[in-house]
Amino acid sequence: MNGCIHQRSVFSVLLLVLLILGGCGYKNAPVPPRNVLPVAIHDLRADLDEKGATLSWTFPKKTMVGDSVEEISEFQLYRAEEPVDGYCPTCPVPYAAWMTVPGGLLASDEDRTATCEVRGLRPGYLYFFKVRSKAGLWIESQDSNEVSFFWQTPPAAPAGVSAASGDGRNTVQWQPVGTGATGAEAGVLRYQVYRAVGAAAAAKVGEPVAAPPYTDTAVENGMVYTYQVQTIATYPRGSVYSGLSATAEARPLDQTAPSAPGRVEGLRTDVGVKIFWDHAAGKDLAGYRVYRRTAGEGKATLVGEVELPYNMFIDVKAPGTTLFYSVSSIDTRTPANESSRSAEIRIDN
Repeated sequence: MNGCIHQRSVFSVLLLVLLILGGCGYKNAPVPPRNVLPVAIHDLRADLDEKGATLSWTFPKKTMVGDSVEEISEFQLYRAEEPVDGYCPTCPVPYAAWMTVPGGLLASDEDRTATCEVRGLRPGYLYFFKVRSKAGLWIESQDSNEVSFFWQTPPAAPAGVSAASGDGRNTVQWQPVGTGATGAEAGVLRYQVYRAVGAAAAAKVGEPVAAPPYTDTAVENGMVYTYQVQTIATYPRGSVYSGLSATAEARPLDQTAPSAPGRVEGLRTDVGVKIFWDHAAGKDLAGYRVYRRTAGEGKATLVGEVELPYNMFIDVKAPGTTLFYSVSSIDTRTPANESSRSAEIRIDN
């Protein structure tokens, strides 16, 4: 049973009958119907989910002659259903009045939307809908646009959804859905990924894919992304959708270091060994690290760190022996990504 069925007010009907039958006093000229007849609804749509469909449309704001509509008394929905096996595409659609949805007052600058949930659909059937608006008992608009869809038992939502973060990308994995059916009964399964950024609502990202994984490269490092996956079963007459899966969260991080510094040079001075180099490339370059080793050491030791805009370091504690220096670049991430080191330069005693 749908929750959007409504009965016409008995009082309104009686009042209208009294006005028609009453015969006293002065009467104005009859109002031409086009002056009060709302324009036809043009944006009826059907959004499908695993439970059925939700019909929605906007209230008409103008009459047939362009005047503002002040009130819609109700909407009349018409429906037809046809088994796929017996459907005749060239035959008229056998519409029948289905249910009413209440209207209401409408300000000239207001956009109002009416909705109705459609449940209890039968697998293997095509469904057709249209709607008319009413501004009174016998004042009914022309037909809206028509919407139709095919209904089948929805597939299961994917399980085992996970998301792995990378540098400028997230990779979403899930377990493919098994229907237990074969051939035309199973339909062709594809998967639609949904993504939410921070506290925003989830929205489709990318196109449906035939199988996992899905790699999302339209992300920003450091942001939190939440993913869900929906199964789509496609048949010759249309597609049916599962609910959304459980969520999986990922936060991509910058893992790319700047390039290594260019030409490195050095010399001994009265205050220590002075090392200088050409700046490295990188939009998130933060500074440099300077490494030193003696001739007898196999591994270099970090002896200093320099922040931009500087590209020079004085090693005031340099020992009086042959030394080897190299320089790396670091970025702004915490902890920083560090480049490979430059070629070593030799500083003699």
